[in-house]
Amino acid sequence: MILCCGEALIDMIESFDTEGKRSFSPHAGGASFNTSIGLGRLRTPVALLSGVSTDTFGDTLTAALEGSHVDTAMLQMSDRPTTLAFVRLADGHASYMFYDENTAGRMLSPNALPDIPDHVSTLYLGGISLVSEPCAEFYTALATREAENRVIMADPNIRPSLIQDPDRYRARIDQLVSVCDVIKVSDEDLHWMIQDPVSLHEKATMICERGPSLLILTKGGAGALAFTADGCVADVPAQRVEVVDTVGAGDTFNSGVLAKMAELGLLSKSALSQITVDDITAVLAHGAKVAGVTVTRAGASPPWSHELI
Repeated sequence: MILCCGEALIDMIESFDTEGKRSFSPHAGGASFNTSIGLGRLRTPVALLSGVSTDTFGDTLTAALEGSHVDTAMLQMSDRPTTLAFVRLADGHASYMFYDENTAGRMLSPNALPDIPDHVSTLYLGGISLVSEPCAEFYTALATREAENRVIMADPNIRPSLIQDPDRYRARIDQLVSVCDVIKVSDEDLHWMIQDPVSLHEKATMICERGPSLLILTKGGAGALAFTADGCVADVPAQRVEVVDTVGAGDTFNSGVLAKMAELGLLSKSALSQITVDDITAVLAHGAKVAGVTVTRAGASPPWSHELI
């Protein structure tokens, strides 16, 4: 089983009526939430570890998880409020404003890490949960504790506007990179992580030299690349589709990547140490295929397995 670790929140998505009046509609979302939903719909065994409220929005999140075959036994329930993200769309691209103070998702403590069931092979982490404290320390401590015996994949999905202490955040991401087996970053993420005047390829290789067996680099419409410590080993184009919006595209890409890795038996440290170029290419292509469906419809709406046939 894959355990997705990170935020579950409500996206309040902007829309306009025929008279130009603006409104915001609530949709279940969050980086790790979206990835878990994507995995569940692809029939890959998955659970979500997140702080979830007992309020009405929390009920919405839990129901959405259960409706997409995501195990909810690891949810950390509390009566704190649900995180809200107000989403504005411009030419299909999303910008976010978060309301996250004292929420169920944010207030997880690194002093109260849960036990992880033996049947969990992989931890996936990402999103704003790696920025906001104390939950950022909770997830980093969990990954560090579990890294010896489980595969760790992370997508920091860096949002500079949310980072109040860049040095502290960089130290956290460096720690996470050091225990990761697989890390996925965008080209913008990588430029933020390493600000030296060298090429993207050089930066990707530098990250791999810090610990990960595999780095996946996404470049939006230009597709995705994969790197090991030996350099670039695979290059897969993006799907050519009519884009409605990009909300949840990266999260869904990650679910496609993880689903294919599970299918190919790659979610163990020994398997990753022997991963082939053909395997990596198949993994990236499946991630692109899954994300290619999501961007053709509004909001974060990962495809079901039958939609990929």
